[in-house]
Amino acid sequence: MHIHILGICGTFMGGLAQLARAGGHRVTGCDAGVYPPMSTQLEAAGIELVEGYGIEQLNLAPDCYVVGNAISRGNPLLEEILDRDLPYISGPQWLAEHVLPGRWVLAVAGTHGKTTTSSILAWILEDAGLSPGFLIGGVPMNFGVSARLTGSLGDSPFFVIEADEYDTAFCDKRSKFIHYRPRTAVLNNLEFDHADIFPDLAAIETQFHHLVRTLPRSGLLVSNAAETSLERVLKRGCWTGLERFNEPAGWHMSGNDVDGTLCLMQGENVVGQTRWSLNGEHNRANAVAALLAARHVGVPFDKGLEALSRFENVKRRMELRGTVRGINVYDDFAHHPTAIATTLAGLRRKIGSGTDAKRILAVLEPRSNTMKLGVMKAQLPESLAEADHVFCYSANLGWDAAKALKPLGDKAVVADQLDDLVKQIVATARPGDQILVMSNGGFGGIHDKLLLALAA
Repeated sequence: MHIHILGICGTFMGGLAQLARAGGHRVTGCDAGVYPPMSTQLEAAGIELVEGYGIEQLNLAPDCYVVGNAISRGNPLLEEILDRDLPYISGPQWLAEHVLPGRWVLAVAGTHGKTTTSSILAWILEDAGLSPGFLIGGVPMNFGVSARLTGSLGDSPFFVIEADEYDTAFCDKRSKFIHYRPRTAVLNNLEFDHADIFPDLAAIETQFHHLVRTLPRSGLLVSNAAETSLERVLKRGCWTGLERFNEPAGWHMSGNDVDGTLCLMQGENVVGQTRWSLNGEHNRANAVAALLAARHVGVPFDKGLEALSRFENVKRRMELRGTVRGINVYDDFAHHPTAIATTLAGLRRKIGSGTDAKRILAVLEPRSNTMKLGVMKAQLPESLAEADHVFCYSANLGWDAAKALKPLGDKAVVADQLDDLVKQIVATARPGDQILVMSNGGFGGIHDKLLLALAA
C-alpha cells in the first residue's frame, strides 16, 4: 500500500510513518515546515517529504491519504481530496487497522507522564527480552527512536503506545486512544487540559470512560487511586481487572532523590528495591504504574526493578543540555501548570533548599493551545513558586503575561523578543545556577543560544 501522510512531521504522524515503512508500505508525506530532526529521521527511513500542501501532490496517486489532526478544513490539499472523493483516513484509525490487530496493546493515558511512563514500560519489556514494538511521543534514550514495529528478536505480540486524549482528526472528534483497543491500560492522572477542544474536565472524563469501555474482561486497568477524577471515571462502570497505585495501603513507590533509592511498596511492606537516575514523586508514580502493567504480560517485579536501574529517561525530560561556568541548562517538556510545579519541585529536591542552596532560573514558553488561550494563567504564579527567578517568553500570547505573573514580584521577567530574554537570563545567571527551560516546542533554539551566550 502507498500512503501519503498530511502533517507527517508531528511526533505521532512521524512515528506512524516509520511504522508503516517498516511494515513494507510505501510512505510519502507533507507538512508546513519540513525540518530536522523529524525530517532527517523520515528521510533516513526512505520516506519522501514534500514541503507544504499543494494540490500537485495528488499526482503521487497514493492508495490512501492519512490525515493528521493538525490538518483543518480549508487546507488546500484536504479540500481537493474531499472534492474528488479520494480515500482518506485518520492516523489512529490507520494504525488500528494496519499495525495493532493481533497485538497485545499496552496503552498509557493521562494528562501528565504519558511519554515517560510509556518509555519506562517499553524498556522494562525490552530488558525482559519481550522485544516490544512501540509508538511514543518522545525519544526514549534507551532506544534512540520514538517508534518501532518490533524489536531485534523478531515478531513480538506486545506493542506499547502513548494514548493521547487529544482529538483524532478533522473528521473524528473522539480521543485518539479510542482506536487502540488495549488489553493493558494505564490511567496516570486526569486534569483539565486542551481547552481548545474540551469545554471542561467532565468532557475529558467522558472520553476516558470511552477508553475504559473498550478493555476486555481479561485485560487489566492500572489506575492512580490519588486522582478523584479517575475515580469518577471508574464509577461510571469498569468491566476489567483493576490495579490501583498511589494509595498508602496498596501499591506505591517510595524513594530518595539524593541517592536515587527506589522502593516498591505494598502498604508498609517493601516488595523490592533498586536505584535509578530519575527524581520526583511523579516519576516514582510513573515507575510503579509501569511495573504493574509489565507484570500483566509476565514480567515479575524483581526483573522490572532491575530494568529501572538501567532506564535512561526521555529526551526533553529534565535533559541536561550543557554546563557552562558551573551553570547547568536543562530542557523539559513541562507546559501545564501542574507539570511545571512538579518539575520544579523535583529539581528543588535534587539540589536542596535553604539559604545556601543553588538557585533555579525557570524559563517558560506558554506555547500549548491551552496556555495560549490563557485558561490557566492564574495558576502560573503558584506553579513557579519554587523558582528563584522566572523568565517568560510572551510572544504570540493573547493575554498579558506580565500582569499574570505580577504576584511573583521582582523575580519575574517577561519579554516578547527571544534575544532580549536570553540577555536578561545571562545577566542574572551566576555559577551554581540551574537554568530550567520549559516548553512543549523548540522555543526558538533558546538552549543553544543560552549556552553560547554564557560561554561568551
